[in-house]
Amino acid sequence: MNHPNQFALLGQRRFAPFFWTQFLGAANDNVFKFAFTLMITYQLQLDWLPPSHAGLVIGALFILPYVLFSATSGQLADKHDKARLMQLVKSLEIAIMAVAAWGFYAAHVPTLLACVFLMGLHSTLFGPVKYAYMPQHLSERELTGGNGMVEMGTFVAILLGQLAGGILVDTPVVGPHHVAWACLALAVLGRVTAQRVPPSPSTDPDLVINWNPFTETWRNLKLAHEGLAVFRSLLGISWMWFFGAVFLSNFPAFAKEVLHGNAQVASLLLAVFSIGIGIGSLLCEMLSKRHVEIGLVPLGAIGMSVFAIDLYFAASGLPASEPYTVSGFLSIAAHWRVLADLGALALFAGLYSVPMYALIQLRAQPTHRARIIAANNILNALFMIASSIIAGAMLSAGLTIPQIFLAVGIANAIVGIYIFLIVPEYLLRFFAFVLTRLVYRFKIVNDERIPTTGPAVLVCNHVSFVDAVLLMAASPRPIRFLMDAQIFRIPVLGWMFRLAKAIPIAPQKTDPATYEAAFTAARAVLADGEMVCIFPEGGITRDGTLQPFKGGVMKLIDGLPDVPVIPMALGNLWGSYFSRFEGGKAMSKPLRRGVWSRISLMVGEAMPPAAVSPEQLQARVAALLPSSS
Repeated sequence: MNHPNQFALLGQRRFAPFFWTQFLGAANDNVFKFAFTLMITYQLQLDWLPPSHAGLVIGALFILPYVLFSATSGQLADKHDKARLMQLVKSLEIAIMAVAAWGFYAAHVPTLLACVFLMGLHSTLFGPVKYAYMPQHLSERELTGGNGMVEMGTFVAILLGQLAGGILVDTPVVGPHHVAWACLALAVLGRVTAQRVPPSPSTDPDLVINWNPFTETWRNLKLAHEGLAVFRSLLGISWMWFFGAVFLSNFPAFAKEVLHGNAQVASLLLAVFSIGIGIGSLLCEMLSKRHVEIGLVPLGAIGMSVFAIDLYFAASGLPASEPYTVSGFLSIAAHWRVLADLGALALFAGLYSVPMYALIQLRAQPTHRARIIAANNILNALFMIASSIIAGAMLSAGLTIPQIFLAVGIANAIVGIYIFLIVPEYLLRFFAFVLTRLVYRFKIVNDERIPTTGPAVLVCNHVSFVDAVLLMAASPRPIRFLMDAQIFRIPVLGWMFRLAKAIPIAPQKTDPATYEAAFTAARAVLADGEMVCIFPEGGITRDGTLQPFKGGVMKLIDGLPDVPVIPMALGNLWGSYFSRFEGGKAMSKPLRRGVWSRISLMVGEAMPPAAVSPEQLQARVAALLPSSS
């Protein structure tokens, strides 16, 4: 199951056929839709469907099935084998494209509009299957890379599909015929690759399908809301689609009216945006060190706002001109800033979205994971519809396109702050991400020993005020910490640990009520299947050596025979800014260990509670410590 990087997945059957199936499907959607839009805009003269409305009508017809049928498609994906569903959906695509081929040959627009709706249905059926498939075949360490590959592949497919559709339909006389054959060929190729997708057994075979899309949609949203972190991640992803849709839908008008470019300049903007999304998506695995690192989400949100706002300034006041060709456009220095802003905001959108998708896949209950994805698709569709309505209203009110970009950039900052305050885990992981990459060079050894599911007690030496933050960065899921109540009085750190829902503990002799309440709360966390971390030394070391372990861990695991205890050791952290040093002082002389000092976390093998004693745990942790510590 291990791989050197995300690209190695393309050489493995559990991922490659699935990847090419979804890639070909996204490409076909865009060849078909874009060619059809251009055909109506430039080749046909229809009184009942003017060119100015063609893109809106086609887009609305394609997205309508997401609203109507996502709930049903989520149920089907939870109930049936996902590989078999992919094969059936790709067979449906061949049938739709056969009908569309006749529509292109006959230039019969109503038939092609019906096929747009049916291709939207095809994508609606495929969406929950796609995202529920990956957690069944990829480990937690591979989910971020796998999602990055899929996100990159989707936007590259969109770009190539639109370019191919535009080139094919522009062929004199026989252009629509070429489009017909290309779409049919892509559908057949997708069916061939789907046949190679390995079996993906049902996660809820006894599920009774509710065919009422309205009641089932409401039920799916309620299911998603049961896990607040998951539900708010759905909202975060939907906001990203709102944000992205504002840019994608305005590229043609932006290129023509603001940048004074021709249709090829609009295609250039799409290419830069797609490449930016692809690069950002692929960077996620490297930056996350192969974990589901939601600390990237605030980083992505910051970048999206900064570059969307700068795009307003870059695009404001450009002088009027005859329509530029691509070469003429690129010859103007000011235009490079526009392209840089557009590519950068797309890159940060990739950093923003991929960890959220991975988080949903990792934390949603497997039995209804596809229905959670279906709820996500419904919300995405609603947010995209809302973005079109709001952007249209702003244009009607007299705002320019750069002003709309500015408004969306500011709104993104406000939405980001709101999400990160109501789901503080994002903010905490962002702080941990910064600390472990910009302040320290953090090496984790045997991190696969930290369980991705089920309760566990983590036991670690206590070296600094940021030990908990470092452990957050190492763990694929949240940890609740038993921490000295005095730490909560430290400015900033105390606020942060309260956000992390750390459990304050005090010595039994001085504050027995707080002591007992801490263990009651910690045992409740374990009963909920979550992880608890305890620092058994009872306080931060004052001389850098490992102190005797107290008996609190025994009280915590008493009567819990199935909860593993995992020893861990932080090394080379003593003497850094956040630790104490000679004389007991702390958090002074910030550069006394230099910049990017090397620290480590060693994770030991899990111990059954029956084998645990304070002395045995101390010996295990001491054995994990590097000699330099």
